[in-house]
Amino acid sequence: MEIRVYYEDTDAGGVVYYSNYLKYFERGRTEYLRDRGFLVAEMARRGTAFPVVHLEINYRAPARQDDLLNIETAVKEIGKSSFTLVHRVLRAIDGKLLVEGKVKLACVGPKRKPKRLPEEIIMALKE
Repeated sequence: MEIRVYYEDTDAGGVVYYSNYLKYFERGRTEYLRDRGFLVAEMARRGTAFPVVHLEINYRAPARQDDLLNIETAVKEIGKSSFTLVHRVLRAIDGKLLVEGKVKLACVGPKRKPKRLPEEIIMALKE
């Protein structure tokens, strides 16, 4: 997916504030699942949510105001009750890798109790 960097995304130095990349990752994950037919908000209303339980991030180069960024999301690992995605943030104009990260999400049900990943999610993630 593409994201434009706005003034509100930047810090006093004029570059994307480091924590905003987590928002970009979240948007990438949400769209990744949406593209596979799963609406995160609807799943949560029906009792299945995916909280982040582990995150690794590497900042390679800064993004600046008005940059157009490509957020790439891919499956790294699928477990019984969790899955791990990798995210890459690239500057659209030149393809330069700016940030990469790995995010592990747990599958939880009501009252945030761990549960197995639904089979339809496993199948969609494997595609």
